Amino acid sequence: MKKFNILVLFIASGFALYGIWGFTQTHSSEKNPTQSQQIKWITFEEAIKLNQKQPKKFIIDVYTNWCSWCKVMDKNTFTNPVIIKHINEYFYAVKLNAEMKDTVRFNDVVFVNPNPEQRSSVHQLAAALLNNQLSYPTTVFLDEGVNMLSPVPGYLKPQDMEPILNFYGKNHHKTTKWEDFTKTFKSEIAP
Repeated sequence: MKKFNILVLFIASGFALYGIWGFTQTHSSEKNPTQSQQIKWITFEEAIKLNQKQPKKFIIDVYTNWCSWCKVMDKNTFTNPVIIKHINEYFYAVKLNAEMKDTVRFNDVVFVNPNPEQRSSVHQLAAALLNNQLSYPTTVFLDEGVNMLSPVPGYLKPQDMEPILNFYGKNHHKTTKWEDFTKTFKSEIAP
C-alpha cells in the first residue's frame, strides 16, 4: 500500500509540475510574442528600398534611448495584437532613433547627426520628419510616395493608435475628415 501511495504522489506531482509549466508557457508567450506576433521593424533605408518594389505607407516611431514614454509605448502599444496586425498589413514600420549617428541617404540628400559625440544631438532626418518640433515619442505617417501624412507627437495608447492606423492604412484620409471618421470608427481592441 505504501508503494502505491508513493506512486500516486509521484504521478500527481508530475501532473502538477506539467500544469505549472504549461501555465508559465502560456503566460510568458503573452508577454513575449512570437515572430509572427511582432511588428516587423526595419530601417528607413530598408523601407525606401522595399517601397520601390511594393509601395506601402510608412509608420515611423521616432524615439530616443532616454525617453521613458517611448519605452512605455514599446511595451504597451507596439505589443498589442490589433496594433501589430494593422501595422504589418498596411505599413513599413521604421524605428528611428532621433539621436542616431548613422548617415542616411534619401532622394539625393544626405542626412547626418551634426554632432554625433554630443549628448542629445538630433539627427537631421529626425528633425526633418518632426518639422523641428522635437517631441518624443512622435509617430510619423508617410504615404506610399514618402510624403508627409502627419506627425503625431506623444505617447499613444493602443486605443489612440488604432483609429489613426485605420484612417491612413485603409485610405480613409482620402475621402473623410478625421472628425467624421472618428465618430463612426469601431475598435477591435477589447475594452
